[in-house]
Amino acid sequence: MPLTRTKFYSFTGVALSVGYVWLGYNQWAGAGQTPEVCLFKIATGYPCPSCGSTRSVHALLQAHWFQAMHWNPLGYVIASFLLVAPIWMLSDRLQHSASMYKAYQWVEQQLTKKQYAIPLILLVLANWIWNILKGN
Repeated sequence: MPLTRTKFYSFTGVALSVGYVWLGYNQWAGAGQTPEVCLFKIATGYPCPSCGSTRSVHALLQAHWFQAMHWNPLGYVIASFLLVAPIWMLSDRLQHSASMYKAYQWVEQQLTKKQYAIPLILLVLANWIWNILKGN
């Protein structure tokens, strides 16, 4: 079931807030000093495809580009979202627009096509294998 416009912006706002709080907490507590929160890793002992993303974003904030890539390439995607999404949401709000929601709908529609879905799935699987092999 697709998200409505209101639910999309609400969910995105909450996700951004949680992300900023989590990054701030990790920065305050220090790298490696926060509790393990990955339920998949707790249950199986193996990292999930997104394990290391917080450390990756922290490395990006310190301009450690290669270290960020080593921790998890998804950190680049997450950092980009954390930078662009609030500005885009504010712009939509001020202009009484829904361009971010329309972009979300377009991306969601594109991901139902095999030519986009299969390569994306393979990239996620490759990232997961990378995480497992390096013992993230």
